[in-house]
Amino acid sequence: MERDLRALARAREWYGPHSSTAEDWSPDALLRAKATTTVSVVLPARNEENTVGDIITVIRRELVERTPLVDEILVVDSNCTDATAAKAAAAGARVVAQDAVLSHLPALTGKGEALWKGLAASHGDIVVFVDSDLRDFGAHFVTGLLGPLLTDPRIHFVKGAYERPLIGDDGVARRGDGGRVTELVARPLINLFWPELAGFHQPLGGEYAARRDVLAQVPFVTEYGVEFGMLVDLLDLVGLDAMAQVDLGTRTHSHQSTTALGRMAGQITLTAWSRLERQGRVLSSEAPSRTLLQFGLDGRPDLVDVSVAERPPLASLLLEEDVA
Repeated sequence: MERDLRALARAREWYGPHSSTAEDWSPDALLRAKATTTVSVVLPARNEENTVGDIITVIRRELVERTPLVDEILVVDSNCTDATAAKAAAAGARVVAQDAVLSHLPALTGKGEALWKGLAASHGDIVVFVDSDLRDFGAHFVTGLLGPLLTDPRIHFVKGAYERPLIGDDGVARRGDGGRVTELVARPLINLFWPELAGFHQPLGGEYAARRDVLAQVPFVTEYGVEFGMLVDLLDLVGLDAMAQVDLGTRTHSHQSTTALGRMAGQITLTAWSRLERQGRVLSSEAPSRTLLQFGLDGRPDLVDVSVAERPPLASLLLEEDVA
């Protein structure tokens, strides 16, 4: 109990000085602070033809042409079967096929794989990750995340915070109902085992930025546990004071079914378990199950695989290749 209270007090102490809003960071001021620092925006994309082009158009117009803050816009085509790649290229992004990056490695699947491949294929000193399914996207999503990194060398990682309404089938936005896996799975796990991180509003959110050399030092879970694992690993690597969050306003995006969210929850739970094992905080005579039994609307059982693979820190891989 005493340790928990200390950790929560630490989170409260951190919250104020390390939290800001997107409005605090004007593009012109950031351009002056940027100097020779290069910035890549990486968008992992799987069948997002309806939104990816608009996101890239905003970034290119506002942050490449109007205020040259962004040096590279990269879309990782995560085995799309629609026109995502074509629309991204037409809007001005460089598009890479996920499996073509570091193609000598066995191909893996999942969002984390796309992010890791995006890190490997991009070149910026700072890498900004943005999901490709955002609606009503604004350039402040990028400038907000860049603010602390460009103005404070002590900050190495910035996470986006936002309101996530749930858009119902009737098209009505229900405030506070988005982020169901965050509230039901991720936040309880964080408060139980890593309460220092409890001040992050959106631990699973897909919008965040970091210095390349820091991202290259942490492993990437290849499935939906990637953001959870990254927070925990960065806490160990750089410490809480090197992490910040920025309120980006409202984030509107497509929503997954409850069944899909159940699979996501399983992957996040396994990711948390792996970190607890690595930190020597749990001991088990056997590994936890990697399957999840779900029931469809017809009541029939369906056994699904929720196992998560993991890519090693990119820096370790590149070092091995240099030695070879």
